[in-house]
Amino acid sequence: MAHPRPAASAGIVATLALAGTVAAIMQTLVTPLIAELPTLLSTSPSNASWVITATLLSAAVFTPVSGRLGDLYGKRRMLLVCCVPLFAGSVVCAVSSSVVPMVAGRGMQGMGMGLVPIGISLLRDTVPAEKLSSAIALVSASMGIGGGLGLPIAAGVAEYASWRALFWGAAALALLIGVMIWTLVPDAPGGAAGQRFDFTGAAGLGVGLVCLLLAVTKGADWGWSSGTTLGLFAVAVVVLFVWGLWELRGTEPLVDLRTTARPRVLLTNVASVLVGFGMYAQMLVLPQIYQLPEATGYGLGQSMLAMGLWMAPAGLMMMLVSPVGGKLTTVCGPKVTLITGALVIAVGYGLAVPLMGSTWGLLIVSLVCSSGVGFAYGAMPALVMSSVPRSETAAANSFNTLMRSLGTSFSAAVVGVVLAQMTTTMGGHTLASEDGFRLALLIGCGVALVSAAVAAAIPPAPAGEPAGQDAERVPARA
Repeated sequence: MAHPRPAASAGIVATLALAGTVAAIMQTLVTPLIAELPTLLSTSPSNASWVITATLLSAAVFTPVSGRLGDLYGKRRMLLVCCVPLFAGSVVCAVSSSVVPMVAGRGMQGMGMGLVPIGISLLRDTVPAEKLSSAIALVSASMGIGGGLGLPIAAGVAEYASWRALFWGAAALALLIGVMIWTLVPDAPGGAAGQRFDFTGAAGLGVGLVCLLLAVTKGADWGWSSGTTLGLFAVAVVVLFVWGLWELRGTEPLVDLRTTARPRVLLTNVASVLVGFGMYAQMLVLPQIYQLPEATGYGLGQSMLAMGLWMAPAGLMMMLVSPVGGKLTTVCGPKVTLITGALVIAVGYGLAVPLMGSTWGLLIVSLVCSSGVGFAYGAMPALVMSSVPRSETAAANSFNTLMRSLGTSFSAAVVGVVLAQMTTTMGGHTLASEDGFRLALLIGCGVALVSAAVAAAIPPAPAGEPAGQDAERVPARA
């Protein structure tokens, strides 16, 4: 396939990286508003929490669906389609005054999260081989970059302007991304053109994921041993098991589980869950330590805006490190880059134990952890794309993105349980204790080390098959 000129390739990479950054910003957009949402929307705190949960659920369901549609009908077309709910959802949220339309708008924003995995798979078709690793690393890391930059931006806007300005700004960004994709990104025909879409598989995966994620994200509120939580876990297990059988029997599945079961892809996805866990744990812990009162003896007494500014350099560090990770992948292979990233994340958590008593110390911790995430996030798509046929790149990348998201969801649940169980009382208020924060950080360190061990077990690519080259197809099904 002929590739665009260098200037055109740079425009493609910049557009897709910005698209991923904007998609990630959508996820952190409401973080500064969490405490105020019940008042703003005239509802209970429990109902207001759906503003966050809705985005998580819709992203989990629609990311693998949009990836498969990209393989079927063209990746550029699906990138443009993803921009539509991103824009429409932002507008709906901007004009909302009650919880129902706000939740609906946030769900629509989640539908646009397929921008990153589809964009990564499109790079395989549009970027020269010598620049592919660095391009993949940057676009993949854009999710972390957006998460790091989105919080201070959202906090600043929420503090000095109307909260509705957050969503109008998000709508403008979604529109800008759509225009850039339309003008700068060339068409890349779907590698699975002519095949049929697996509606039954999409419905089964959606139901299973919704049940699983509802149980994980709402278990603390409903009670981990409650009938609702246990029932959702049970339904998720049954539905996902039946879904797996369906996918294995189909000739044109939503997710090719035979390809996914290859050791190189399977272990990459397992490592992705663990890296997602390790990445998110520190993003849950550090902001709380920044904002807790100094009187606790371990809190740093920072405002929401100040906390966001202290966390912002982490996103910039990820942006700076991702090209280095791309070069490491080109020289040593994505497996080495993934192992390196996981170990750097573990080092960051290790530094947190002696450094958590100062703002500068936590800044160093976040910079080191983000550097590791930048390495790891760029390596995972390269590993996946070197192991699947071109006709499945978007679907396989979307499934890998889903694995990362599952890791962050499990991280939120585990860290939430730890901090809820290990508390201290101050001025009549119950707060997470210093020991609770330290244990959460040690868990993050341990998970990062396990992810490095899993990555070390990933088998090498077949001889002469660099990242981005077509993998051999699995044998045809009977």
